[in-house]
Amino acid sequence: MHRHAWKGNETVTCQSVRELISPFFDNELDVVQASEVEQHIQTCIGCAELRFQHSQLRSRVRAEAPYYSAPEELRSRIKQALQSTGTERKRPRVPWNWVSFSAAAGFAAAFLLAFLLRFNTVAPVDSSGLIAREVVSSHVRSLMASHLTDVRSTDQHTVKPWFAGKLDFSPKVKDLAAEGFPLTGGRLDYLDQKTVAALVFQRRQHLLNLFVWPSPKPSNSGFTTVAINGFNVVYWSDSGLVYWVVSDLNAAELHDFARLYSE
Repeated sequence: MHRHAWKGNETVTCQSVRELISPFFDNELDVVQASEVEQHIQTCIGCAELRFQHSQLRSRVRAEAPYYSAPEELRSRIKQALQSTGTERKRPRVPWNWVSFSAAAGFAAAFLLAFLLRFNTVAPVDSSGLIAREVVSSHVRSLMASHLTDVRSTDQHTVKPWFAGKLDFSPKVKDLAAEGFPLTGGRLDYLDQKTVAALVFQRRQHLLNLFVWPSPKPSNSGFTTVAINGFNVVYWSDSGLVYWVVSDLNAAELHDFARLYSE
């Protein structure tokens, strides 16, 4: 297996992670390299987003890209072309296994390109579905990386001013402790290719991440609930902002939180 010349203990930058993200997924890095890349990703929102996008693309290709074998007609034409060329001038004999592999690889590459073009131009993936997966991924990262809050406070008048100057909008911050959803703090996160506000709430032993950013549409929308990998997500838009809340809390209580927060 090919190993990359990048050495361990070198400073890991966003540029080096972008160059190594493919071999990282293909297990082509040694243990030290992979560990240093993983540590960088856990502390860098932009590179974590890059890993998420790369993972989603690989999953979509595996799940939806069709596989085609080279047709018999193409095999015969290649054999005839090789035979006729061999009578004109001598050249090293090309093993048929290599020809078969090359033809199949060519077809696979062509269909992969068509697949990617289809998703990027003709039939784009539903953006809400992709954002929902990003939301769940960010929620999990915040729990795994011990980076749940940048400002830890139960006081909405402390959390809301903390975002001033860090975002180009002012998120609504409410404390729903009286309703059983106490505020615990906030942080900056990265979703939908932009920096967003993340507000953290609690419901008994369950943590809720509420992500807020400006809405591309001025109109308000009702609540939509989806379930992904054991997590529930509710999203809606209101007064020029979009809200996505995610938790392992049951869907009914998460919907109650969304309703209370939007009032």
